Amino acid sequence: MSSVGGNAAIVCHNLSFSWPDGTRVLDGLDVAFGPGRTGLIGVNGAGKSTLLRLIAGQLQPGAGTVATAGSVGYLRQDPALDATASVASLLGVSERLAALRAIEGGSAEQALYDAVGEDWDVEERARGWLDRLGLGHLKLNDPVRRLSGGEAVMTALAALFLRRPAVLLLDEPTNNLDVDARQRLYDAVAGWPGLMVIVSHDRELLSLVDQVADLSGGSVRMYGGNLAAYEALVATEQEAAERAVNAAQADVRREKRDLVDSQVKQARRDRAGRKAATEGMPRIIAHARKRHAQETAGRIQGIHAGRLAAARDRLASAQEAVRGDAEIRVDLPGTAVPAGRTVLRLNELANGSWHPFAVPSGPVPDEPPPLAELIVRGPERIALTGRNGAGKTTLLRILTGELDIGGQAVGPIALVPVGYLPQRLDVLDATLSVAENVRLAAPSASPNEVRAGLARFLFRGPRADQPVASLSGGERFRAVLAALLLATPPPQLLLLDEPTNNLDLASARQLAQALDCYQGALLVVSHDLPFLRSIGITRWLRLDRSGRLAQAEPPSPDRDRDLDG
Repeated sequence: MSSVGGNAAIVCHNLSFSWPDGTRVLDGLDVAFGPGRTGLIGVNGAGKSTLLRLIAGQLQPGAGTVATAGSVGYLRQDPALDATASVASLLGVSERLAALRAIEGGSAEQALYDAVGEDWDVEERARGWLDRLGLGHLKLNDPVRRLSGGEAVMTALAALFLRRPAVLLLDEPTNNLDVDARQRLYDAVAGWPGLMVIVSHDRELLSLVDQVADLSGGSVRMYGGNLAAYEALVATEQEAAERAVNAAQADVRREKRDLVDSQVKQARRDRAGRKAATEGMPRIIAHARKRHAQETAGRIQGIHAGRLAAARDRLASAQEAVRGDAEIRVDLPGTAVPAGRTVLRLNELANGSWHPFAVPSGPVPDEPPPLAELIVRGPERIALTGRNGAGKTTLLRILTGELDIGGQAVGPIALVPVGYLPQRLDVLDATLSVAENVRLAAPSASPNEVRAGLARFLFRGPRADQPVASLSGGERFRAVLAALLLATPPPQLLLLDEPTNNLDLASARQLAQALDCYQGALLVVSHDLPFLRSIGITRWLRLDRSGRLAQAEPPSPDRDRDLDG
């Protein structure tokens, strides 16, 4: 374990922050980040995103200070984008480009030259970063509304790289990115020369960091090395802590036995004293002996009680050293689907006619033929893959009935109750509490049943009454998941759009374990190949930019780029 020294470029001192409803997130936090790449990790709700927003100046602390050396660039977990803006606006170069166009057209206004400054190659640099991040197909005047979630994230990243701030803060930057885009991001992160703080659950991204900052229990511990080095050190610490707990528990048991033994021996002495007093011993001598015995017994009892209390204190200290990070307990409904039962059917898939932005194309040599329809039977587990912008989220929204094909209703698609987890987690009423949202999804459940269910998702007591608007990204995910899985009737088909985007490492593992036990059908959009493997995918489908849906071979572990074709 190491600490940041005098070269720190971010210093937070006695930092505290609470939401308007009084929910305390940070309380007297001291932390400093030095040069290089730091991975900031911790359980959902620990305050990681809040800390980045405080450093970026988007939130004001209730107490304490934040100091940064140089300009700060910040990528939010879910960038809020103006759908009417252009790619150039998102990149922050629209005014300079407009000034350049005017100058090239013959204008000599001084204001135009002031707008350009020394940045005469701004268009070339903008195009260079778009190309480097796999966005070469975008035009600078393309509207933002045409971008997929992954393309929007990568364009926002390109804007930051263009600015070249001294401090770069990235909050879950690989969310919504396909495998190719992730690799391009990894390359850009590895080559970034400045200070970077990354909040992420992406193991490959965290393998590139120089140090790990673990935010838990209201404080930050710094570990030198990447995620693997951090996990190895924490595992060693935990083994030692568990051995200390076992030793302390043995001490408590021994001191309890010694205390009981001393009490038994004292009881025997008391009986012997009473017997002697009844056999002719002078009263004054008997009373003296009794008083002496009581004093001796009191001292002995005090010694043993003190030893037991000390042993219990050692046990409590040892137990505090053992990590007890809370994890969601996802008890999915036991809704088994017979193997031969059709749970979903969608026609009109041929030639990508369902895709709103697809360019029709004929058969592609050496490619599997496109599917004319999508049929899901029994407890199938299907992975829907494809590059950013291929239309995976659009297809899921068609399957839920949110969208029609070409303006025409396609009739019943899902033949069983469906649960849909959207990528943007925007299905809850932000003005209502977590409990109120779940009651809307499960109107027949009693308040006690709702709260018991929410407790499994770590919303206990007053936390269930938090307004959704105040939740962190990870907390919002848990709230959406709770509303989805506690709904009545329970879903027999789950449609999941990038389900691991907002989960910490422990919760992602817990979700995978729960889905592995689910007996209904699954259709999952994800670029997280280890997650897909862990939930036992039985069929792989790939969607290309022309809207062609085809069967795909399972990607091999050493060829992860095959995931997106």
